[in-house]
This record gives sequence, C-alpha cells and structure tokens, in this order.
Amino acid sequence: MSDKETLSVYAREANRYAKQFSPSQDTEHMRAFLAGLPQGARLLDLGCGPGNAAAFMADCGYSVDAWDASPEMVELARDRHGLETRIARFDDLTAIAEYDGVYANFSLLHAPRSEMPAHLGRIATALKPGGRVHIGLKTGQGEKRDSLGRFYAYFEDHELTALLEGAGFSIQYRRTGKDAGLDGTVAPWIILQGLKND
Repeated sequence: MSDKETLSVYAREANRYAKQFSPSQDTEHMRAFLAGLPQGARLLDLGCGPGNAAAFMADCGYSVDAWDASPEMVELARDRHGLETRIARFDDLTAIAEYDGVYANFSLLHAPRSEMPAHLGRIATALKPGGRVHIGLKTGQGEKRDSLGRFYAYFEDHELTALLEGAGFSIQYRRTGKDAGLDGTVAPWIILQGLKND
C-alpha cells in the first residue's frame, strides 16, 4: 500500500486507531487461522497496524514477521508489543516458500483492485506448500475514499473467492459481518482463509 493520502490518515490517526481496535485477538477468526499450524510456524502479518494480532500470534509461540507501510503503525507495534517490525509495502514481499501462514487482515483493501491478483500471487509464492492465508476485506463494488480520505477497493464474495482460487488456494473458512470502522461508518466485510494447494 503506497497511497499517500491513506498513509497520511494513519499517520494522524494511529493512536486513535490502536485504541479503537485493541480488543483481544483470541477470536474465532484467529483460532481458525492458527489451527493445525506446526509448532514454531513462521508467520507474516502483512499490514500489521499497531501489532495486536502479531503480538497475539507471537505469544502463542509462533515466529512472526510484522510489516506495515505506515511508519507510525510500525512504531506503535514496536513500542506497545516489543515486536520486530518492518516498514514495507505489499509489493515488497519477495519471499519464496518461507512462511507457513500470511495474515492480511483488512490491509489489502487499501490496494487498487487491479493489483489484487499480483498481491495474492506474491502471497502464494511466499507460502510453503499447504501454507495458510487469511484475507479480510470490506465487501462492495468499485473503489472510493472514505470520509477520512483513505482509499478502499471493494470486492464481493464471489470475486474474492475466484481470485484466491486463481492464486492456488482452497477456501477453508468464510465469515461475513458488519462493523463500524475508524470513520464511524458501519460497513459489511468478509474474511476468507485458504490453504495453498501443493
């Protein structure tokens, strides 16, 4: 993610974001993602924000790399959780078969729709055979900015499913819901998790 206006919002709102989205990460979604991973599995939190999920995974005994394009979020993750974090964009992912899981929770929604196939391809390449991916996005159509100025790309369930399957994943988990975001707007979302086909 390299949209300057989106990054400026997170620079300005990093602390408010961390306060609003700081509940326990021991959720159904997280348990499903971690289920069956080998002990000490290597994971990537791609778009880690303030580091809550990455810290939870590390506390569960996994080796976690935490990346975010926002320097302010990276600093929060370091300060709050002592995480080794990296300022990095989605297209900085060049690993080959290094990770057992990639967790991209409501981060890839800030990338243009046209870039999603390439991002999912990089994730697939970075995963070991049988590796797991977690993707959370807002559902809808097209692209637009929210009232804070953040760029969003929206996908319907069937579109995201097709993209993941096209990148070589078998869908194992699907959940939908609605929640208020940082801008206060209640929006529908989808979470899909898949296994990389051998």
